[in-house]
Amino acid sequence: MGDPKRQRRKFDTPRFPWRRDVLQEELKLLGTFGLRNKHELWRHETTLSKFRSIARSLIGKTPEERMKMENELLTKLKKIGVLQETAVLDDVLDLSIEDILERRLQTIVFRKNLTKTIHQARQLITHGHITIGDRRVTVPGYIVSREEEKLVNYSPQSKLNNAAHPTRVAMTVVAKPREFTQSRDRRRGGRP
Repeated sequence: MGDPKRQRRKFDTPRFPWRRDVLQEELKLLGTFGLRNKHELWRHETTLSKFRSIARSLIGKTPEERMKMENELLTKLKKIGVLQETAVLDDVLDLSIEDILERRLQTIVFRKNLTKTIHQARQLITHGHITIGDRRVTVPGYIVSREEEKLVNYSPQSKLNNAAHPTRVAMTVVAKPREFTQSRDRRRGGRP
């Protein structure tokens, strides 16, 4: 069990954390999916590596031994929406971290156009403006299953549920880019 005040890490750190290509790839994923820090990314990478290691161990077993465990693994991955319905065990080894990150609640809220940016999606989730069905979820890293995906919407108690709310109106209006004139540049000390 362990002491609740000293919780165990749920992630493994990279083997070579200071390689340039690893750092650039991690920063790209952090920005694309709106992750708060690398710990969130590493947690999902650890989950993915556990799925892969289970699949590798099952490939080496005889067909009678692996039948039950293979069905359990594939059913779980199909339920959360990472694999297609026709997937086989070899497809588990082809999964990437983007496949897992696409199933996060924060990403799904952004993809369903409930927010303007991925960072705004994180804010609305943590502030309790998003529900899945009739249940309020305040964890941006929650993995949404296929059945739950269509139930993601604004909370009925949230002020954002009203279509006339200023935040929702601002999302529908396309803002024009700001144009600077020469007179504005001169007042600010810029070149004409």
